[in-house]
Amino acid sequence: MTALLTTAAQAALDAGSSIMQIYDRDFSVEYKDDRSPLTEADKAAHHIICAALESFGLPILSEESKAVPYAQRKGWTKYWLVDPLDGTKEFIKKNGEFTVNIALIENGRPVLGVVYAPVLQTIYYGLQAGSQGHGAWRSDNCTGKSVDEVLASAVPCPVLHAPRTAPLRVVASRSHCNEETKKFIEELEVKYGAVELVSSGSSLKLCMVAEGLADVYPRIAPTMEWDTAAAQAVVEASGGTVMQYGTNEPLHYNKENLRNPFFIVKR
Repeated sequence: MTALLTTAAQAALDAGSSIMQIYDRDFSVEYKDDRSPLTEADKAAHHIICAALESFGLPILSEESKAVPYAQRKGWTKYWLVDPLDGTKEFIKKNGEFTVNIALIENGRPVLGVVYAPVLQTIYYGLQAGSQGHGAWRSDNCTGKSVDEVLASAVPCPVLHAPRTAPLRVVASRSHCNEETKKFIEELEVKYGAVELVSSGSSLKLCMVAEGLADVYPRIAPTMEWDTAAAQAVVEASGGTVMQYGTNEPLHYNKENLRNPFFIVKR
């Protein structure tokens, strides 16, 4: 697991460096068949990550891969699930709230996750096993450091703990806060009183729960498996949960339909 983590973290850092070179200049935007945006940064990060992970001989499913038929991948018991640039809309807006997501899935569950935010120079990672044991960590000021230095300087999540008297902190998506989410937040206000809203983009929303900056993240809007797997590993390794909306079932992976059900992240 240590070799897997080190390689995934190095791939995320390298992809982030490539993304930032494109972020700091003008770039073109294409649109996929579903009208979601695609940039040269998505493509560059995809190639860097896949080249790094291929050495383990495990299948790789990336948002930017060609579609893999379910008949082929349903037998995968262990594989990499990658979103080379999660939050492309945030990347285009240049607000810095985008991430590189790399997860290792085993028997439908994320057992390792790396989430790197290149603009923030912050990496999160979660492990279910390995020499570092079960847990989640955060490392800052990653630019210019070796991967060994990055991992050695990491601190455990959750990093911050709010006093119990503090308002419930609910994180919402910048780009996808719909009426259903607003209704859910209103129900929390009825139950818990004052609610403090915080916003972020990409999988940073899940990481905010993992490190203690938020208590709840409702996602009552569409996502895909590659959007959530890496950050789910971080949340669960930190002691939090990522449950399907209205159930006590965690999100599962490698379904025939790669769209996630709605879900709630909480500590």
